[in-house]
Amino acid sequence: MKPIQVGLLGIGTVGGGTFKVLQRNQEEIKRRAGRGIEITMVADLDTERARGVVGEGVQVVGDARAVIANPDIDIVVELIGGYGIAKALVLEAIAAGKHVVTANKALLAVHGTEIFAAAHAKGVMVAFEAAVAGGIPIIKALREGLTANSIQWIAGIINGTTNFILSEMRDKGLDFATVLKEAQRLGYAEADPTFDIEGVDAAHKVTLMSAIAFGIPVQFDKAHVEGITKLAAQDIKYAEQLGYRIKLLGVTKRKPGGIELRVHPSLVPSKRLLANVEGAMNAVVVHGDAVGTTLYYGKGAGSEPTASAVIADLVDIARLHTADAAHRVPHLAFHPDAMSDLKVLPMAEVVTSYYLRLRVADEAGVLARVTGLLAGAGISIDAVLQREADEVGGEGSTQTDLIILTHDTREGTLDDALAQLQALPSVLAPIVRIRKEELA
Repeated sequence: MKPIQVGLLGIGTVGGGTFKVLQRNQEEIKRRAGRGIEITMVADLDTERARGVVGEGVQVVGDARAVIANPDIDIVVELIGGYGIAKALVLEAIAAGKHVVTANKALLAVHGTEIFAAAHAKGVMVAFEAAVAGGIPIIKALREGLTANSIQWIAGIINGTTNFILSEMRDKGLDFATVLKEAQRLGYAEADPTFDIEGVDAAHKVTLMSAIAFGIPVQFDKAHVEGITKLAAQDIKYAEQLGYRIKLLGVTKRKPGGIELRVHPSLVPSKRLLANVEGAMNAVVVHGDAVGTTLYYGKGAGSEPTASAVIADLVDIARLHTADAAHRVPHLAFHPDAMSDLKVLPMAEVVTSYYLRLRVADEAGVLARVTGLLAGAGISIDAVLQREADEVGGEGSTQTDLIILTHDTREGTLDDALAQLQALPSVLAPIVRIRKEELA
């Protein structure tokens, strides 16, 4: 059978890895796909560098639209990134009847509904395993492997940069700014790390997983997003003393009133496998009603791990290239006419438990006032830890830290209680609130 021909848009880190792995494992991949898969055309603004990567025998152009216009190209792989030109090129490739493979989680999280609708209308596939958690096959697991299940919840460490920073802060007792500089020096963080450290990258990814798990449209604009920039070293230390580790989690849950969709730092019990994912590694926990809890762990970024996912998508398309479009696996696991209109819950309606740190005056009656106010709001306390004043502020200090773990409560209820607590004269600094996920 004639090899399927692939056009690559962008040959940076992932594109170069894709070309290299496809060349190295060509025979093994052909045996699995049932036909050859060849990258025959590459578009990159730096054509000289691109030619150095692909060598002879591959056409290199500076205009991505020349790849889309080539009638011999069956699949377009978009590795440019971002929302702008990438969106235009993906839609043009679909309109031209090309299948698309992309690692662009930002594009799909924001414009996926439009892109998937266009692909469905044209009868072509848009594959995006590489868009979430690098080389971990989590999209395939959710869309196919767990298809018998009613997914109840997903929680994931899906950004390696932030996980590396949090691991270093915990291991070395350093503050966020110091570790960020080290992460940039080592290449774990970009020169502009905003998307990573503010939680946006993780929110793109959990938005896609949520859509597949629950059969809802991609709705990134409704996700609650918090990063790690405000985390303090002492909170990481206190969490450890209480038997928890702090991780930036992407969380999505099925609830009676709708779907939770949120990214934020979370206390995770140290005994959970997810709490022990360190460095730049990624992991996703999925709980289904039939299978129970499953864990997916591996490298979430990098040239060849991400290339592994891109090539897996190419193999899937090669296998299904001639199949009736109606019998292919739907883009978001559920058939387009069977998508749910379940709402994404606002954070005020989310129910979870919390870690609170209050910097308070070291005087009699403070603990009673704080716990009394929480009790009056109907918020049940799980544990209280009060530090010695000299441990917090040095010898002779008149301030101390009061650490409280709550049982499950509605976030809106806690917001009201925190406003009242903050107004107490004995509360001397902004109250720190970090959500807690037991993942039981």
